[in-house]
Amino acid sequence: PTLADSLGTPQPEELELDAAGAHSFLREAAPLLHTAGFGVLLPKWWGKPSSRLGARLRASSKTAPGTVAAKSALGLDSLVDYSWELSLGDEPLSEAELTELAELKSPLVRIRGQWVELDTKRLANGLKLLREGGQMTVADLLHAGLSTEDGALGVQVLEVTADGPLGDLLSGGSLKLVEPPDEFVGQLRPYQQRGLSWLAFLQSLGLGAILADDMGLGKTVQLLALLAHPDSGRTLLICPMSLVGNWQREAARFAPKLQVHVHHGADRKLSPDADLVITTYALAARDLALLKEAGWDRVVLDEAQAIKNAATRQAVAIRAIPARHRIAATGTPVENRLADLWSIMEFANPGLLGGATTFKKAYAVPVERHGDAEAAERLRRITSPFILRRLKTDKSIISDLPEKLEMEVLCNLTAEQASLYQAVVDDMMARIENSDGMERRGLVLATMTKLKQVCNHPAQLLNDGSRLAGRSGKLARLEEILEEVLTAGEKALLFTQYASFGGMLRSHLSARFGREVLFLHGGVSRTERNALVSRFQSTDPGSPALFVLSLKAGGTGLTLTEANHVIHVDRWWNPAVEDQATDRAFRIGQTRNVQVRKFVCAGTVEEKISTMIQEKRGLAARIVGTGELALSELSTPELRELFALTPDAVSE
Repeated sequence: PTLADSLGTPQPEELELDAAGAHSFLREAAPLLHTAGFGVLLPKWWGKPSSRLGARLRASSKTAPGTVAAKSALGLDSLVDYSWELSLGDEPLSEAELTELAELKSPLVRIRGQWVELDTKRLANGLKLLREGGQMTVADLLHAGLSTEDGALGVQVLEVTADGPLGDLLSGGSLKLVEPPDEFVGQLRPYQQRGLSWLAFLQSLGLGAILADDMGLGKTVQLLALLAHPDSGRTLLICPMSLVGNWQREAARFAPKLQVHVHHGADRKLSPDADLVITTYALAARDLALLKEAGWDRVVLDEAQAIKNAATRQAVAIRAIPARHRIAATGTPVENRLADLWSIMEFANPGLLGGATTFKKAYAVPVERHGDAEAAERLRRITSPFILRRLKTDKSIISDLPEKLEMEVLCNLTAEQASLYQAVVDDMMARIENSDGMERRGLVLATMTKLKQVCNHPAQLLNDGSRLAGRSGKLARLEEILEEVLTAGEKALLFTQYASFGGMLRSHLSARFGREVLFLHGGVSRTERNALVSRFQSTDPGSPALFVLSLKAGGTGLTLTEANHVIHVDRWWNPAVEDQATDRAFRIGQTRNVQVRKFVCAGTVEEKISTMIQEKRGLAARIVGTGELALSELSTPELRELFALTPDAVSE
């Protein structure tokens, strides 16, 4: 009799069910009775994971421990030995037991003293797995271990274990800390040492890495600590043109023993002796044939979002450059779409996420169009071992950071800027040599002003209303940084000592980013000034995020704590004046770390005076103490040396 039949009899007391009937009651009738208000007592084992069949994958590999210089590596295509084990909860089952269960063809069976639910299809899939064995690729192993659903296997994978570092990767075990090599000159913060250790760990497995730390946390330093090891091998580093000079200088500072070669210019050739070859995205695509044959130990992409559009010629070319190890550094691994992440991961670990079409179907469409949380979690699990992202807002990172992060941003001149710069030097030095007294002092200060204007932008010196885009190294770097600031939903203050240049910036940036940019200068009334501050300080989602200020008008007396980025587009040579301006954001009421960037054009008078200020020796004491007026007292040979344009100033 069925349950319905029993309920139709007077005073029903009991109903005897066979295994199939009991399973039907547990699966179908019990939920209906519960919904109808009946009290239903079910066995304790029902619904527990231990009552369901699952698979455990055991893999064996021989890999080197995670060290900076590890040469032995697996890679996603490498084969590892594996075997399957099927179990109910923690109880492993032999093939004979599983075969016997399959022959019963019953959805409920009693085994080893407990009742369990058996899905016949899952049982058949499990038996098929158990009879398999041999070898699989690391990529397949990772997919099995980092994905929770039944998927193509047809049975839930309860656990994947492996020996050595591969096992640590699968289990998410604690990372063995690696000390930076003796060749690295500097001190890593604790989170930076963890970053180095993580990079070395993945390198030891031959697996690519995406270093996605928040901007300002020192991705460059962590990478140089890895590259500084004498056994690190040859590295090709690809970055935007605006960062080539910065990488050169940072390498000289933190890893001075590295042989660095910049692959650039009309007569470019690869240096066989270079440990680190730096080139641009455009040249990497153009010189693909040459770079493919070089035999790189490592390819590193800085600002890797440059290859986010996977189908572009540039992205395709860069993915085609072979290397034992690949690293992508980016503060924004996903700028607009999940396809951005696919493209960067396809560089770092080719094939991990399947083809572009497969990825779109499995992840992009479900997550972006339908808000599928399970698909998002699957993607997170599969990619998380290969992505390291720390945020300045993370409490575990904040303890490692000062409250104010200051850094100098070195920018290169464009060819147009360099030509103008040299013309100013030639013209003004001829006039300075034939003058003295007050006239000479005035000419020196005028030269200084003209050179600083050239470093900002040719249009500032020429004052001809010409376009701004593509003509200034500073402006190019500024746009890159502001792109990250705005993507993160943060706000920035931009200080310049020239009100005219501030106006140019306001117009250009407003058009470039399609949003309002505020501008405060000496001609703004107190009422208007207060209104600008109030609008910037607003926490409304649509409030302005960029505020350009002339240093004299906006450098004191304001509270602008909604900004956590301060950019000094040009320098005021008295540090106290700059600090006062910075303190518009870094003051009581500021709850976040403030990132302060000071723009300096490499190879120009800006870099030379900045170096003097930092080192506080020689001429520095005079300049720091009295500002630019001290420059007028320098001898003509000293001025020539100060104003001279060095070869590394130009970016094209």
